Parts: sequence; structure tokens; C-alpha cells
Amino acid sequence: MTVRRLTHHIDGVPVEGAADARTAPVFDPATGAETARVPLASAAEVDAAVRAAAAAFPAWRDTPLARRAEVMFRFRELLVAHRDDVAAAITSEHGKVLSDAAGEVQRGIENVEFACGIPQLLKGGMSEQVASGVDVHGLLQPLGVVAGITPFNFPAMVPMWMFPNAIACGNTFVLKPSEKDPSASLLLADLLGRAGLPEGVFNVVHGDKEAVDALLTHPVVQAVSFVGSTPIARYIYATGTEHGKRVQALGGAKNHMVVLPDADLGMAADAAVSAAYGSAGERCMAISVVVAVGEIADPLVGEIVARAEKVRIGPGTDPDAEMGPLVTREHRDKVASYLPAAEADGATLALDGRDASFDGAGFFLGVSVLDHVRTDMSCYTDEIFGPVLSVVRVDSYEDAMQLLEACPFGNGTAIFTRDGGAARRFAREVPVGMVGVNVPIPVPVAAYSFGGWKDSLFGDSHAYGPEGVHFYTRSKVVTTRWPDPATSSVDLGFPQNR
Repeated sequence: MTVRRLTHHIDGVPVEGAADARTAPVFDPATGAETARVPLASAAEVDAAVRAAAAAFPAWRDTPLARRAEVMFRFRELLVAHRDDVAAAITSEHGKVLSDAAGEVQRGIENVEFACGIPQLLKGGMSEQVASGVDVHGLLQPLGVVAGITPFNFPAMVPMWMFPNAIACGNTFVLKPSEKDPSASLLLADLLGRAGLPEGVFNVVHGDKEAVDALLTHPVVQAVSFVGSTPIARYIYATGTEHGKRVQALGGAKNHMVVLPDADLGMAADAAVSAAYGSAGERCMAISVVVAVGEIADPLVGEIVARAEKVRIGPGTDPDAEMGPLVTREHRDKVASYLPAAEADGATLALDGRDASFDGAGFFLGVSVLDHVRTDMSCYTDEIFGPVLSVVRVDSYEDAMQLLEACPFGNGTAIFTRDGGAARRFAREVPVGMVGVNVPIPVPVAAYSFGGWKDSLFGDSHAYGPEGVHFYTRSKVVTTRWPDPATSSVDLGFPQNR
């Protein structure tokens, strides 16, 4: 197989990495084969991308809102026309099945559609006659050059949480995607160019910590958006703010699904399986803990295992596959290591994903269910980010709430119940940013914003939606007073002066 050499995208054109640049392998997770080499940008190459964005900023900022919206509309249409190409690129490097990849692209498109409304979204306010002859109006203005650092698990959608709003608001953008699956970002760059986005407004630099640090410390970069693990989010926030930048850093998660005794058993079991094993559990909104309350625990675990055993696992290109491989061999092995550790700590391995067998050298792992999990076990405390579902049994709603209050993460959670009062109480009391009622993965639509609480978010701005517009703009208030034409000594042609 020919190993492709990928490029950066700077100032509207593909840019080869330096001849002596470090590179990283890109794999097809379904086969284990290396399919590409991606250059890892040096600080100098990051500087080139930032300088290109800075040079493009003045003209783009002055571009009328209608023109910016027109570019977003054309980009949206190109995404729809080429969604299969983007989905195929995701599957080939991430491993998720094509239906999941297509869903990812669709959620990204929804955020582009939101950004198409930028003439309305950037409307300021005005108050007339706040004092005698004095008016006040507010403006929202772009920041300048902004950057996005995005994870491997959603290589198209998460960048589209960021750059459509940022660009529509008048900023220019530098994207540092995951080096594990970088090709989708280059496709997006190509489509933006075809949509008429001027050169330099959107740039892509690949890399690792050296590139990240170069963005975090670059004096021209005004703001940084990040999605990833909590330790890295904490580092991004601390380093970026130390260097005077506005930072939104979305961290990790340990999403719980509380199932009350009155819940629809089949609905809850279906939801647990789809939410735990979709995209091989490699998503920040995956359900990783089911909290079974009271007598529903035994039948619920039985229904979950019965369904999990039937999950069809195979290459992402297989139309019958419901779950693909994990992104790398090392990650697959790390996820699998939690199973014997949990057993040694006293959990019951109700379904062991290591028992599944697969042809070839792909990074596959079967689905697993751990029952009788305690909160001091590593399978509970760690963000596993794989197809492992833990079941914690509690006696009451109050016990379930204590678990959620004690959990350091606050990304998303769900409750399954027929009791409207219990659901309302849960939605009001639970200390997380996104709540589902009989919905296992409560990802907000594009008109709202995405973000957690506690160690799932550093900074005060959530991603995309209204908070995304707020993050990529700063407000300015203008107070004006003009001479009254009726008392002016200069004849301005007003009737009262004639």
C-alpha cells in the first residue's frame, strides 16, 4: 500500500512539511496498516500559519456580513454534496462505522447552518435618549486570529463547533487537528476555499505538543478553543490564559445514566447499549456508567448484556457493522487493561470484550459490561474512552444523586423514568451541563451550546451556538451626543432653521 504524505494548509494552499520535519503515522484502524504520514509542525511553521491568518484578518473583518453569510451558505451546500467523502475520510482514519461518520458530518453541518445567520447573530442593541441628547449602542466585534485544537474522536464535527462561528464573526482561524486522523480537516479546508473563503482566513497545521505550545504562546493568537481530556484541558487553559488569551477548554467526562425502578426497561437497555458502544465508546458524551436504582438492577443488566452480545463489530466500511475498531493499537490495549483490573477489584465481568475474535491486525475490541462496580475502582474513576460499560447499583434516587455530586466530571447525564416529577427534580438538581430525560446522549442542537461543569470545562464559555458567538467576539459600547439641529448656528437645511 502506498503511504500518502499529508500537508499543512496555509494561506489557501497545501504546504509540505520541512524536509527535516518530524512526522507521525496515520493508520487504518480496521486493518492496522499505515496509510499516511502527517508532518508535525515546528514553531516556525505554526508562526507561518498565524502570520497568514493575521494578514488576512483586516480584509475579512471588513467583509460585509451578507458576504460572510454567503460564503457559509456555499460551504454548507458543498458539505452536503461531499458528505460521503468527508465521512469516508473519517472512517478510514478513525475507524467508526460510516453511519456514525455520516451522523458526525450532519451535526457539523447544523453548526454551519447556525453560522449562516450571522447578520442576525451579530446585531447589537441601542438605547435612545439615555440622557438629554445622548444615545448608547452596543457592538460585537471580532477578536482577530483565533485557534482551535481538536481531538481525534470527531475530526470533522468538533472543528465545525468552532470555525464556522469564528469565521462568520469576522475572525481568521488556525486549526490544529489530531494527528491521528488529520485528513478530514484538509477536506474541510478545500471545501472552504471552493466556497469562496479568502486565502489565509482558514489554516490547518498538524502537530503535537510543540505545535500546541506554539499556538498557546503566540502573541498574535487572541483566543484558543480546545476539546480533549481533562488533564490537557487544564494545561491548555492555564497556559493560554497565562499568555493573555481567551480560552475555552472542554475536558473529559464520565457520563452517568440513572435508571429508576419505574423506567421502561427495554427503552433503557436499548439506550445504554447505543450510548455506550456507538463510535466504540470514543466520544465525550458516551454513557460509561449506568446507575441502576433498586429492584430494576438485575433485569436491566440482563437486558443490556443480551443486547450487547448482538452488537455487530467490523470494519467501518461494512454496512452491517454497528461498531468499528478503536483508533490505535495502544488505545485498544489500554481500554482492555481495565477489564482484569476491575475483576481483581471485585467487579463482575458480565460480558468480556476480549472474548471476541477478529480477522486481521485491526484495532478491534468487543463490547464489555462490568457489574457491581464501586466508585473506588479505576474503571469508575478513569475516563476509559472505549466500549466498556460499568453498572453501579444503588438503593435510591438520593444515592444516585450523591454519586453524581461526588463525580469530578460534569459533562452530561441522563435519567430514565416515567415519573415527570422525578425527571424535573433531576434536571434541576444534577450538577452537570447537559441533561437528558429518557435521552441517553443529550447533545444540544446547534441553536444552543455544548459544555459541561466541574472538571469537564475550563473557562466560562461553552462551545458553538450563542456562547460560541459570544466567545469569538468582544463587546464595545458607544455613547454619542450630537448638537441639536434646532439650536445649531449652522444652517443645515432643517425646516426649523429656515
